[in-house]
Amino acid sequence: MAEGADRYDIIIVGSGPGGATAAWRLAPTGKRILLIERGGYLPRERENWDTHEVFGKARYQADENWKSADGATFKPGLHYWVGGNSKLYGAALFRLRETDFHGVRHVDGVSPEWPLKYDVFEPYYSQAEKLYGVHGVRDEDPTEPWASAPYPKPPIRHEPRIAELADGLKREGLHPFHLPIGAWIEEDENGVIAPDSPCLRCDPFDGYPSLTNGKADAQIVCVDPTLKAHPNVTLMTGAYVERLLTDASGRTVSGVETMVAGERRVFSADIVLVACGALSSALLFLRSANDKHPRGLANGSDQVGRNYMRHNNATVLAISRTPNPTQFQKTLGLNDFYHGKALSPANAWEFPLGHIQMVGKSDGAQVELEGMPSLLHWLPQKPFDWIARHSIDFWLTTEDLPRPENRVYYRDGVTHLDVVDTNGESAARLREQLRAICDKVDIHPHLLDRRLYFGKDVPIGGTAHQAGTMRFGEDPLTAVLDLDCRAHELDNLYVVDASFFPSIGAVNPTLTLIANALRVAEIVAKRIG
Repeated sequence: MAEGADRYDIIIVGSGPGGATAAWRLAPTGKRILLIERGGYLPRERENWDTHEVFGKARYQADENWKSADGATFKPGLHYWVGGNSKLYGAALFRLRETDFHGVRHVDGVSPEWPLKYDVFEPYYSQAEKLYGVHGVRDEDPTEPWASAPYPKPPIRHEPRIAELADGLKREGLHPFHLPIGAWIEEDENGVIAPDSPCLRCDPFDGYPSLTNGKADAQIVCVDPTLKAHPNVTLMTGAYVERLLTDASGRTVSGVETMVAGERRVFSADIVLVACGALSSALLFLRSANDKHPRGLANGSDQVGRNYMRHNNATVLAISRTPNPTQFQKTLGLNDFYHGKALSPANAWEFPLGHIQMVGKSDGAQVELEGMPSLLHWLPQKPFDWIARHSIDFWLTTEDLPRPENRVYYRDGVTHLDVVDTNGESAARLREQLRAICDKVDIHPHLLDRRLYFGKDVPIGGTAHQAGTMRFGEDPLTAVLDLDCRAHELDNLYVVDASFFPSIGAVNPTLTLIANALRVAEIVAKRIG
């Protein structure tokens, strides 16, 4: 490879949680590192906390048009900023359950076993929790795996209405727990926020950028501190990587072809790490096809872009006669239905149902924007703000199984995403479990004989929990990456986002991809000496 200004030791494509974490871990090696990001810094502005701008106008979402399997056009929920999708994520940072690393039987099939088990990832989970400042408490959640260290931060305290809900769940024999949240929040024993706390107790957190830089996102945690402390790391923004080039043998990535300010430039490095997100990383590999890799880079297995998973998610809002003045609602979770009845006694069914957690508190604008007006004939005198004041908001997650047919790919220059949901019966049963719970713990529906609950399934454009498009494994015929997350067919190409997941469990995947990025970066650090 030629020496020069465009020559580096390591190139990392993507500055989301995977790429940023890898850059943070590799920076102390002193090697010349280029971190490439297609977007820029997300602006800090009043609109960060404006519901109409964030949700109604999709102000910070990628302005792209993709097609679904039925030919419909949609905009994917992707965010091209320094820090990637973590700029708008909910910062719930879970470890996968120990059983998730083994084959789990579901109503629609078996989730694949991981080639590496929980014990391999555990040290990196602890490192990731420390790095991202996760608040939580051990031993509340009966499904939580063993850990070698406590949470680095105390749990974020429940506000009174959520504390009442937690007490009610306990009276029903359930095990509510404090959500593990990555936030820079400082509070006293009464939950009063310290004057210098970056994170405030306010509604705009889950799904919003943090105007106060109080969310533990990849930019705040990794990118900015790394650039400040390590002059050997360069961040290039507004740079779109069009393709990865290989040498004549097809075994080595020889160049990273990038559009920067309208100019095509080729950067080179000994090692290339890709971390664009499971969808965008797979697309990069596909558009990098060449004579040696005619179906796409590292795609001899024909698995690049396949086995896409995103969880079977739904948001559910319960209307109560009792007001819910909670400001920071995302503090409580429930996993009593995570497994089948053999491991989760509260679940009478033999198959797993999934995970329940609180989401950010609805405001009147969100209620109006999310299609609620069609239901207002039941509440002819009640405005949107009244609904929001009386709402308690939940997020339900059921595991999505990998299917080869669920895939992202190009056709005629257009990006296609084919998705058929799995475990729909499990998702419906989880919703019914929550409905039954609400009737027992003083969440009283306002009308319809205590049954005015309504939910909205997350549509195909909801790509926040993307995973699985380039899974890892020992067999190059069935896996794109080896156990080190290095491409089977190329010697110097690694992937450090959630593409490598063989299965996704039923909890938020971000902490797992962060832990794996630390693991792979450690492998790369040893390789480069």
